[in-house]
Formats: sequence, C-alpha cells, structure tokens
Amino acid sequence: MNGNAIFSFHDSFNEDSMKTPPTLHIENAIPGRIAGVDEAGRGPLAGPVVAAAVILDPANVPEGLADSKTLTEKRRDALAPEIRAAAMVGVGIATVEEIDRINILQATLLAMSRAVAALPAAPDACIIDGNQKPKLDCRAETVVKGDAKSLSIAAASIIAKTTRDAVMRDLDKAFPQYGWASNKGYGSAAHMAALATHGPTPHHRTSFAPVAAALKPDKASAA
Repeated sequence: MNGNAIFSFHDSFNEDSMKTPPTLHIENAIPGRIAGVDEAGRGPLAGPVVAAAVILDPANVPEGLADSKTLTEKRRDALAPEIRAAAMVGVGIATVEEIDRINILQATLLAMSRAVAALPAAPDACIIDGNQKPKLDCRAETVVKGDAKSLSIAAASIIAKTTRDAVMRDLDKAFPQYGWASNKGYGSAAHMAALATHGPTPHHRTSFAPVAAALKPDKASAA
C-alpha cells in the first residue's frame, strides 16, 4: 500500500474508532518488518527524553497493549518485560544537554532515530506516533494518536515510558527534594515549589521557561 493509502486509512478513524483497542491494521497495510516508534518525556522540566522502537511478532503479541497514558504504572511495569521477551526492542535517549542545545522537538526526533538504530534487526518501515518524522534509513509514516491505534506504537509507548520512569526514580535518589520518583520531572506543585526553593539541578532543562525563570535570581545576584 502506498503512502497516500496509509493517510487515507488514518483519515477513516473517527472518535468511535479511537475508543477501540489498538490493532495491527496499520502494520498489516505496509509490507515488510514494521517498527512502531513512540517517545516519553517531551513535557517535563527535568530529565531526558526517551524513545522506543518495537517490532512485534504478530503471532505473539502480549495481551493488554494500549497507549501507556491509559495504563496504570503497575500495569505498564508488568507489560514492559512481556514486550521485551516477545518483541524486538530498541531504546534511544536524548540528554538534557541535547534538549537545551537543539530544542525538545529535535531532541525527541534524535531519540527516535537512536531507538530505531538500536533495534536488533533493521525494520523495512517505521510508523511514528505524532506528525513529525525522525531521520531514518527506511520508510517512515506518521500516525497521529498512533499509540491508541497501533499495537506496535502502543508497545513502544510502554517501553519508552517505563524506561524514562526508571531513569527519574534513579535521579530522585540523588535529588529527593524535587519528588521525581512521583512526578517524573513534570511541573507538579511540589516540583515547582522545590525549584523555587532549591533552584535547578544539572538535570533540569534550562531551555524550558519555568527553569529559566528559576535561574534569573542567581544571574541577577551574580551580576
């Protein structure tokens, strides 16, 4: 099926179809080995952005795959090892330094490219959650709200989210005052209060407005 047919397929989704579980319909419409790609951590004030690429075995798809945002943390943590055992998985990370240097969108696309490159076998095509394509050596199709439509993208969303959550729990051990074990770096009230009291850490994204604002008093006093 050509690219135009894929986009027509996307257009056929309506609000009712979004309520149904993800399937392999999109994967089956593209020839070859297909990887679903998704990210976690575009919005937080701290920590890296993480992407995952997953090539599912159609004959051995773990039960219960869904958009990671619709699952509890306990359920995501249970599904992640099942996905890793049954599928080919690649993970890519873009650091806080890269986020601040090239911006969060470009860092996200970089993490996606790294995730695909980390797969144990090269895909023939990738289906990417969202509307932006990373630089890849294979065909790529974007799927808006793909984690709710495609099982491969849903699996990637779970791997990306659980991987990043584990990173933030580790960082929380060194910086417990920010509550990263629970807020995962997002701008919760507790995180914002700690940022105002203690200032940013090396793991905060200084290109994000709330972090930049927290730096201003230091710059003013230094002047």
